[in-house]
Amino acid sequence: MIKFYKLLFLIPIFIIGCKSNSLINKDFSQVIYNFDMNIFSTEGEKLFSIKSPSSSYENKSNIFKLNETTIHILKNNETEYIINSDKSKLSNNKLLELNGNVSVKNFTQEADKLYANSFTWDISNIEYVLIGNVKFENNTLILSSNKAILNKADNIIKFFSPVKYKIKESNNESVYEINSENAFYNINTKSVRFTSKEDKVRSKIYF
Repeated sequence: MIKFYKLLFLIPIFIIGCKSNSLINKDFSQVIYNFDMNIFSTEGEKLFSIKSPSSSYENKSNIFKLNETTIHILKNNETEYIINSDKSKLSNNKLLELNGNVSVKNFTQEADKLYANSFTWDISNIEYVLIGNVKFENNTLILSSNKAILNKADNIIKFFSPVKYKIKESNNESVYEINSENAFYNINTKSVRFTSKEDKVRSKIYF
């Protein structure tokens, strides 16, 4: 966590490398094409990158607004997640908000894909919050809800009630569908755990 806070002071260094085209003097808004920002830890390890073909920067509020955003999140200098969206906003170099056709792909588990209307990440935190038509899908199952949280530390996705759960056959048709309360999908072990409101009834499925 300390690393994240330290790297915030380094972010303006990478902004200089962006290609700027025009400056509107009154509101101090700068248009940037081919936006490409790389974020490093204090030890020099690349943590993530943000790319956009067109964006703008509001100096007074310290907000970047980006179109067609692509984000690479790295672990041990290798891409772990790739996130795409129609639009995004980076506020004060610490709060990242993505909106419109958000897709999260696990680079180490190529079949795993996560979709949502919006995605929020405070970069000092290890949790990604997804809201609106959230759906996780791989070769064997589909989990969907209106809200989910992906914990990057343990690679567990928590789906909030109500949760719909489908098992796939080889032809990708669903064998059966279950409506449930909270569900937890473990990306590493490929298992699903369900819990009730009282947390008394639990079930776990492995694939």
